[in-house]
Amino acid sequence: MKGSCALVTGASAGFGWAIAEQLAARGANLLITGRREERLQALKEKIVAEHQVLVEPLVFDVRSLTQCEAALKQKASLVANVSILINNAGLAKGVDQIQSGDIKHWDQMIDTNIKGLLHMTRLVLPYMIQRNAGHIVNLGSIAGHWVAPGGAVYCATKFAVRAITDGMRIDLAGKNIRVTNIEPGIAETEFAHVRMEDDSKADAVYKGITPLTAHDIAEAVIWCLERPPHVNVHELLITPLAQVGVGPAYVHRQ
Repeated sequence: MKGSCALVTGASAGFGWAIAEQLAARGANLLITGRREERLQALKEKIVAEHQVLVEPLVFDVRSLTQCEAALKQKASLVANVSILINNAGLAKGVDQIQSGDIKHWDQMIDTNIKGLLHMTRLVLPYMIQRNAGHIVNLGSIAGHWVAPGGAVYCATKFAVRAITDGMRIDLAGKNIRVTNIEPGIAETEFAHVRMEDDSKADAVYKGITPLTAHDIAEAVIWCLERPPHVNVHELLITPLAQVGVGPAYVHRQ
């Protein structure tokens, strides 16, 4: 991994931030992307101060193919050498039932979680194929296996991530490119706050349990990346001990 080039989307917080730090600690050079320039700059400064690696922030929204293309064109020589693509950018918005759902929220989830992943993969993968080497890690969710109340559209996007990941693996058969789907359960990041838009409701998600942390997921990603070249981890579903499924009925709270 030392000296390799990794691209991490959604690196301004949570899983993306932690994964970028873990990659840098192992000597990988980084392209970090997100919409919040000040957060990306803060991450760059932290990593550069701690590790002797190159860090290039790219500020854009993965929902826009035009923005994706323009941003990657700025660092074309680095993008051409990306051997690790972490498709982390994603979110949930709202907990409404279908009949009262906010269509703007649906669009945001579908465009980020599905189309954003597809945009970035389409732009980076051809370079991996040219070099016959690479590893794509998609951040899915336990919600890609089971549907929770008020989560039909979000869960659908994560079912899609699971299907796309499996499809990638089939399409890349015979190529020296690994594809992995990381599927976390409840993790304490900005996720619930973004989804609920209410701090008290977001805090209640973690009440009475010890949730996963961003560091836990970053360690899992690194473990997958560091397997021997002939080993591919198809999917890794990770939950806190208190969670055995999706939805409040499947979480044991103290």
